[in-house]
Amino acid sequence: MKYAVGFDLGGTTCKVGVFDETGKLLDKWEVQTDKKDGGKNIIPNLAENIKSYLHGKNIPISDVIGGGIGVPGAVTPDGIVNKCVNLGWDEKVAIEEQMTKYCGFPVKAGNDGDVAALGENYKGAGQGTQSMVMVTLGTGIGGGIIIENKMLIGFNGAGGEIGHIHIDDDETEQCGCGNKGCIEQYASATGIVRLAHRALLKESMDSPLRQMQHITAKDVFDQAKAGDALANQIADEVCARLGKALSIIANIINPEMFVIGGGVSKAGQIIIDKTRPSFEEYAFHACRGTKIELAKLGNDAGIYGGVGLILNK
Repeated sequence: MKYAVGFDLGGTTCKVGVFDETGKLLDKWEVQTDKKDGGKNIIPNLAENIKSYLHGKNIPISDVIGGGIGVPGAVTPDGIVNKCVNLGWDEKVAIEEQMTKYCGFPVKAGNDGDVAALGENYKGAGQGTQSMVMVTLGTGIGGGIIIENKMLIGFNGAGGEIGHIHIDDDETEQCGCGNKGCIEQYASATGIVRLAHRALLKESMDSPLRQMQHITAKDVFDQAKAGDALANQIADEVCARLGKALSIIANIINPEMFVIGGGVSKAGQIIIDKTRPSFEEYAFHACRGTKIELAKLGNDAGIYGGVGLILNK
């Protein structure tokens, strides 16, 4: 049997998955991310961890086809990370070259959002499609674009910055990127809470949300599903803006499918149902039938995408 390894590198931990050559997940675990001393130990630690695992399972390095890693930063087509604050990397890191050197098998790298999208395309909700766009609704909004089963990386690794599509010229508050009116300000978990507080100040209607000391995005969608009028109003605004952003993407790329993931997506079908009308309103007529589905792989999308970089050719 031949093997492949997927790494999903984050600021707190790195998820590691070992797969067989068909892309079946055999084992997975997490490794603490050591960001001390400018993150210089991150790559050696990951390599030592996987080599220790392989040794314990009596798997020779020569039986590993390769590995893939998602990184929380821009990765150029030639495998260079140009700084990554979340990892303590303040200068360029040749991550593909270093991971290959330390691990002893070839390693490919990509931005974590792009790699997660590849995972959903390879073995998740988008399996069987040639083109898809994943939108990850978390604290911020990330995602990735897959064309002909390959990640759309962009000239300097910044392709697929979905969260910073501009959708509102009248926004007065600033997005984390420095601009104003990005979709991240409305449909991320943080953005949903922001809209909830705005609505509570503007509207006088009763709502269980008024009794909550710390409102979350989950609270908004839970109350919307329970029939609360104000929560539904907020959820409608969130999804109307999300639908508009998806229509912009569709009009340019015309993918087969959108896949919605991230913590906010756990609200379920309500997000799809409330997003589609706006999407269809703004999308070019030939794009209106594009599927919009919920992600299937959850937190494993990154490790599936990592092996997809090696096996999904």
